[in-house]
Amino acid sequence: MKIPATQAIMECLLEQDVDTVFGYPGGTILNLYDELYRYQDRIHHVLTAHEQGAAHAADGYARSTGKVGVCFATSGPGATNLTTGIATAYLDSSPVVFITCNVGENLLGKDAFQEVDITGIAMPITKATFLVRDAQTIPDVMRQAFAVAASGRPGPVLIDFLKNVTAPSIEIEYEFIPWQQNRTCASIQDLNRSHQLKNPEPDRQDVETLLEMIAQAERPLLLCGGGVVRGRANRQFREFAEKLDAPVAITVMGGGGFPGGHPLTTGMIGMHGSRASNQACAECDLLIAVGCRFSDRVALDPATFAKQAKIVQIDIDRAEIDKNVLTDHHIIGSARRVLEMLNANLPQYDHTAWKEHILPLRAPSVAEDTPVLTPQQVLEVLRTQAPEDAIVATDVGQHQMWAIKYLHFNYPGQLLTSGGFGTMGFGLGAAIGAQIGNPDKRVLHITGDGCFRMNCHELSTVEHYGLPIITVVFNNGTLGMVRQWQSLIYGKRYSATTLDRGPDFVKLAEAYGLRGFRVTCRAEMEEALAQALSCATGAVIDCMLDMDEMVRPMVAAGSPITDFLLD
Repeated sequence: MKIPATQAIMECLLEQDVDTVFGYPGGTILNLYDELYRYQDRIHHVLTAHEQGAAHAADGYARSTGKVGVCFATSGPGATNLTTGIATAYLDSSPVVFITCNVGENLLGKDAFQEVDITGIAMPITKATFLVRDAQTIPDVMRQAFAVAASGRPGPVLIDFLKNVTAPSIEIEYEFIPWQQNRTCASIQDLNRSHQLKNPEPDRQDVETLLEMIAQAERPLLLCGGGVVRGRANRQFREFAEKLDAPVAITVMGGGGFPGGHPLTTGMIGMHGSRASNQACAECDLLIAVGCRFSDRVALDPATFAKQAKIVQIDIDRAEIDKNVLTDHHIIGSARRVLEMLNANLPQYDHTAWKEHILPLRAPSVAEDTPVLTPQQVLEVLRTQAPEDAIVATDVGQHQMWAIKYLHFNYPGQLLTSGGFGTMGFGLGAAIGAQIGNPDKRVLHITGDGCFRMNCHELSTVEHYGLPIITVVFNNGTLGMVRQWQSLIYGKRYSATTLDRGPDFVKLAEAYGLRGFRVTCRAEMEEALAQALSCATGAVIDCMLDMDEMVRPMVAAGSPITDFLLD
């Protein structure tokens, strides 16, 4: 049947089981928003304070639910305001479809008002971009975009519609096809050659080879990466770890892929990795990395990284194999499928001697009882008083590393953090998306005073939609991680890192109609959190910390993983 092009776009969203869209309207996308008005009983639109907040919210929604996030924005600055969020999703393999509208065909390329080549800008930071000039292609493009975003190694896709394509007078032929069926359409199958829509089936001989390597190993170490989280392979990974009976180190993006409090967990690995994880990496004779790309924050010095060990990389993306660290063996495939094949033939091992050597190196997890508030005290209060299944969204910096070090993440999507792009301002938008997607769970937003300033205007979104998000600000009056580098590497020359300025975060929260608390000791933190958890609205807890608190341990960039600059 023939229907308006904008209606076809909405119907295509419903095909993909989309019930929530984050966005911000503007001139060129008004036709789409006008149609969305008619679908408001089926598609919930969340209006954020800024397009970047919408991008991060769609990303947080995707990471926490496992579904594809959707974000709308208008042309020009509306579209370019998405780019930080697009790059954040791309570096962390988060499936989000970004939909923008551009100027009409007659104005394209003429520097018209709010015109920008957003498909060209976004090309390096997306899995695919589509510029829609012909309305008849809308169903194919929409289906292709969602298929690409969700398949293989997930990631963001951008669709840019010319305004004339969405004109009310334009009608197209359309048939509703649920996504479970439309993935077999010819237009999508054609994409398989270039975008690997089907997960590659692991080579059985490669799996057998790894089983043989495991049988010969005396000191195996498992590395849980983001691929375990994105592939929702946590149960298979846990079975593998327990059968292997080996220590498990976790990357920043791997948080939630393996229980943080599990007896085999050695904690984070890399620049701010635990001594147990980094030492295990330096002493193991077999390193099995699952869904890990060996970034420069993990393999700081590729030449010396696990140089005494046989290195095995399991990844869905062939391009990641041997990109950063040369491997002795690799298996191409989804983490879940590879682990299922391994578990089917893996006997129960006992590596007691190896564990007794490594696991005691783990640092004590109990915070010292000091009159001055410390980061560990704040996080210990959160760990003991907040619901165990609470979702945690962080920004980037010291608070991020402390949170990952001291909190336990037990399921995929429980930790939302910008690991690859390191985006300050990510956390509050991501928390909003997570809360919208998981209304039955509590969401904590952990941030620093520098990061919070980036997108604190999204408190208006928290208040308007009645989201009970608790923002915990690690307020040390400085760009903490940068100051730490200045202290240790730059001779204490604190250039442009001191944040001796407003706002008063308690008054800011109250200005947005939320509860605000300021805490200076553990007892005050316990009381503030109890009150925040008991109220149905959002809250901000301003935690006053010492400016010179540091993330420990720390290895300098480019150094061997056990060469601790700070212990």
